[in-house]
Amino acid sequence: MRRTGEKSRAGRREPCPAAPRSGGRAVLGVLAENGQRRPGSQQGAAVIRRFSGSENTIPSSGKDELPDCTVNAASKQGFAIYVDEPEQKENYTCQVAEELESSLCELDTSAMTSSIRLLLDLSTGSPMIVDTSFQSQPEDHVGDAITLTVGEYAEDIHRYLREAEVRFRPKPHYMRKQPDITTGMRAILVDWLVEVGEEYKLRTETLYLAVNFLDRFLSCMSVLRGKLQLVGTAAILLAAKYEEIYPPEVDEFVYITDDTYTKRQLLRMEHLLLKVLAFDLTAPTINQFLLQYIQRHGVCMRTENFARYLAELSLLEADPFLKYLPSQTAAAAYCLANYTVNRSFWPETLAAFTGYSLSEIAPCVTDLHKACLDAPHCQLQAIKEKYKRSKYLQVSLLEPPAVLPLQ
Repeated sequence: MRRTGEKSRAGRREPCPAAPRSGGRAVLGVLAENGQRRPGSQQGAAVIRRFSGSENTIPSSGKDELPDCTVNAASKQGFAIYVDEPEQKENYTCQVAEELESSLCELDTSAMTSSIRLLLDLSTGSPMIVDTSFQSQPEDHVGDAITLTVGEYAEDIHRYLREAEVRFRPKPHYMRKQPDITTGMRAILVDWLVEVGEEYKLRTETLYLAVNFLDRFLSCMSVLRGKLQLVGTAAILLAAKYEEIYPPEVDEFVYITDDTYTKRQLLRMEHLLLKVLAFDLTAPTINQFLLQYIQRHGVCMRTENFARYLAELSLLEADPFLKYLPSQTAAAAYCLANYTVNRSFWPETLAAFTGYSLSEIAPCVTDLHKACLDAPHCQLQAIKEKYKRSKYLQVSLLEPPAVLPLQ
C-alpha cells in the first residue's frame, strides 16, 4: 500500500511519500501501482500497491539452480512445500491442511523418500508437508508488555523468553530455498506492513509478530510471488487478532490489497498459516527484549526512540539479521542507540542481566550500524518516515558515527 496523503476508508490521514518508480513500476520491479479507486469507494481513497503476479518481470536473484527444493514450479498456482537437505529429511513429519483451496497449494512428491510420512485428507484431496522443526508444545502466554517490566518477575520472564526465542526462530537462510521470491520482495512486503500498521494505528508488537509469522511460514513453505502479499496480509491479520484489543475487520485487510484477494482466500490463508505455525503464536520478539532492556537500565526518550527505530530497520533485511536471535538484535539496537546519543555502549547492568558481553553482540551492532547508514539511500522509506514524526522526536534524522570503536 502506497499512500499519498489522501484519506483512506479507515478515515485517517497519514502522509507517506511514494517510493521512486521507473517505467510505471514500483521499486525493484516487484510491485505495480494501481491508481484506480476501488469501485464504490469514496473520493480520495488511498492508493493501494499491488504485488505483481508471475507474469511480471522479476529481477534476477541469482538462483539458477535449486537442487534442495521440492517444487512443482510448472503449476505457478500459489504455494508449494519444499523439503530440506537430504540429511535432514528424516527429522520431518507431515501434517494435513484441511479445506485448502487447490489454487493456493501445490505439492510435488517426485523427490520424497520413504522416510517421509504423507497423510492425505482424501475428502479434500489437499496433501501438505510441513517442517515441524519450528513447532513446539503449547506454552502459557507470556503476557502483555506491562508484565515484562514487573521487577519481581523480570529475570524469570527474561529467562523464559530466551528459551522460547530459540523454538520460535525462523530459519536464518530460508530465502535460499525460495524458488520464486527474493529478499528484495520480502523487504517490500515488510515495508508495506509497516505502512499498514501506521494506517490502522496498530501496536508495535503487532508488526513484530506479523513478521515473525511471515518468516516462520516462509521457512516451511515455498511461495510464488503472486501469493506473497496474501501471506503477509494473513500474517498481520493474525497478529492483530492476537495483540490488538480492537483489530481491524477482515474486510479492511481485503481492502488494503485492493481486492487482489477475496475474503475467502484470506481466511483460508489464515487457516493455513495457523496450521503451519501449529497455533504457536506467543513468539518472543525484538520489541519485547528491547522493552525489558530499557526498563532494566533506563535511557532518555531520544535514545529509546532511536533504539526502536534501529530495531524496526532490522526487520527489513532477512540477511543478515535472521541469523541473530531477537535478544541479540535488541541488544545491538540498544548499544548503537546508546552510543549515538550518549557515547556509551553496553552497561554492566545489562551485561549481567542478559549474559551478553559487548564482544558477543558486536557483529550484530556492526550490521545494524551499516543498515542505519544505508537507510537514507534505500527506496523503502516507511520506517524512516514513521520515525521522522515529532511523536518519535524525529530520531530517524539522527546519524550514528561513521566508525564504531568496537575493537
